[in-house]
Amino acid sequence: MSGTLFLIPNTLDFGVASDAPPAGLQEVLPLGVIRVAAGLTHWVAENAKTTRAFLKRVDAVAPLAQPLQTIQIVELPRPQKGAKVSSPVTLDALLAPALQGHDMGLISEAGMPAVADPGAAIVDAAHRLDVKVVALPGPNSLMLALAASGLNGQSFAFVGYLPVDTAERSARIRELEALSRRLNQTQLVIETPYRNEAVLGALLAGLHATTRLSVSCGLTLAQGWTRTDTVARWKLAPAALPKDVPAVFSLLAQ
Repeated sequence: MSGTLFLIPNTLDFGVASDAPPAGLQEVLPLGVIRVAAGLTHWVAENAKTTRAFLKRVDAVAPLAQPLQTIQIVELPRPQKGAKVSSPVTLDALLAPALQGHDMGLISEAGMPAVADPGAAIVDAAHRLDVKVVALPGPNSLMLALAASGLNGQSFAFVGYLPVDTAERSARIRELEALSRRLNQTQLVIETPYRNEAVLGALLAGLHATTRLSVSCGLTLAQGWTRTDTVARWKLAPAALPKDVPAVFSLLAQ
């Protein structure tokens, strides 16, 4: 009988510079999730180093099933240039422990694995190989931002990253605004933190004055915040965004 692939949510404080120590793990993750993570000895991870750091935090709450240095952590390979996903053969090999009966964990650097994350490929492979998949509850920046925005939560779309090229980015923003207006649909965008200011500036420059724009920055962190307002009011009172704290941008055209 195959083992189970558990999707283990991570905290959202990865890579965030702060003078304050990170919040206790139980303030972000349910105790039941921490206990499942503590019992797993085989992992597929976006990054092995950050996974070990996560497991040290787990161990402080629930002792690991075996010493950290003996836990097997393999990294999800990056697709070859020009390919959208890694080869099926490579992905199947990562799931060998599950096929041998071991439970496994899948973890990202931050948030919910397989959502806006390359881990989706290993989940797809697990289903193809008839490995049971169980997603465990934990923080998801997209859903937290949507809930805090006050924008339409009945119809929404996550559209990933905006183009880096200025002209292409402006065209994409106009396209998303038109789509939002036509469908009454919230559009969610993310960006690498060091480009937060550039994205906010582009959104304010390209969106109509009446469009509602929401920014959620540092979700689940002590200094986290969400602000929703019209583009016109954003321009009257702009906000500075940090370059080392993740943000989610949501818009809804009126």
